Amino acid sequence: MATEIRVPTLGESVTEATIGKWFKKAGDTVAADEPIVELETDKVTIEVPAPAAGVLSEIIARDGETVGVGALLGSIGGAAAAPAPKAEAPKAEPAKAEAPKVEAPKVEAPKPAPAAPAAAPAGANGPAVARIAAESGVDPASLAGSGKDGRVTKGDMLAAIAAGAAAPAAAPAPAAPVAARAPSAPDDASREERVKMTKLRQTIARRLKDAQNTAAMLTTFNDVDMTAVMQLRAQYKDVFEKKHGAKLGFMGFFTKAVIQALKDVPEVNAEIDGTDLVYKNYYHIGIAVGTDKGLVVPVVRDADQLSIAGIEKAISGLGRKARDGKLGIEDLQGGTFTITNGGIYGSLMSTPILNAPQSGILGMHRIEERPVVVKGQIVARPMMYLALSYDHRIVDGKGAVTFLVRVKEALEDPTRLVLDL
Repeated sequence: MATEIRVPTLGESVTEATIGKWFKKAGDTVAADEPIVELETDKVTIEVPAPAAGVLSEIIARDGETVGVGALLGSIGGAAAAPAPKAEAPKAEPAKAEAPKVEAPKVEAPKPAPAAPAAAPAGANGPAVARIAAESGVDPASLAGSGKDGRVTKGDMLAAIAAGAAAPAAAPAPAAPVAARAPSAPDDASREERVKMTKLRQTIARRLKDAQNTAAMLTTFNDVDMTAVMQLRAQYKDVFEKKHGAKLGFMGFFTKAVIQALKDVPEVNAEIDGTDLVYKNYYHIGIAVGTDKGLVVPVVRDADQLSIAGIEKAISGLGRKARDGKLGIEDLQGGTFTITNGGIYGSLMSTPILNAPQSGILGMHRIEERPVVVKGQIVARPMMYLALSYDHRIVDGKGAVTFLVRVKEALEDPTRLVLDL
């Protein structure tokens, strides 16, 4: 009996995915739990393991197709199913007279299969049905599907709406703006390449624009003298790595400094929920990581309870998972504040966009020697610009400036991080 391969539950608020690529082709042998197909969601890329060992007998959803949670991707034929045709060959041999009795259950096995779609998962009805359901209020589960195996089709949904079964239609959420584009000249068009945006890139575009449209976003700047942190790092980086198995970078210091500042200015660690302000008395710090598929923000949970070594290990592990495409939904959820380091790409200054619904994001930038005045003398110091973008609906200018000053004080005197001052 064939084993179905279906789209697994993808995580909170994720209802569909795009087939990235199949690792096997029809007819290939697969082992149980072996990665068999890659799915791209609007948050992460995940690999679906084979639910059983056998032969990949059928691929139903092809590369590039969009599928809902629970949708059928393909099927695996069990190893026992392969010799079935041989059962008829030795009919004349007495020793094989019992063979039909062994095969009889296999004739009955397909009978349960048609019953399963009667309670097919909502996602199996397809993304078009899910979209219409979200916009109209019609519950697909309340309809008798006319599609294959009882699935509800787009036509079923439209017919239900026309018959007055729909609740008052909710206004559809605005999609990421798509700029109207004038046709290219023929000469230029032949040298252009058009590539469909990945689910992740579409989500990045939509979320960043939503943040700009929703929040009263403002950015304030300061700079920090990195001399003390750089000296401390140079002095202890070798023994630190030897003891903890992780490199001593700047992110551990910055994360600790941010947490101290968040404790002093709690509104930067809050968010708006309707007419309420929700203050987070925990510190889940998102660390923006660039990958070849786009920017993701894995979260170091309860970072206030970790040492600098613990933070560096957590960031290193999450960064490695991000670059390998191994991040799970749980790695990306629940952040209360974000740090992004454009300095690794050479950025001198930027205005980062909020990671909604968070109220603050700190941008780090490249370190460069600049002339500064210290005790009346002009000296060269390794300086870094800091940028705090914040939601002015929650955070006032005084709070934003105070936050940056606290971060600056902690980094220019890193002993404060050790003593929790």
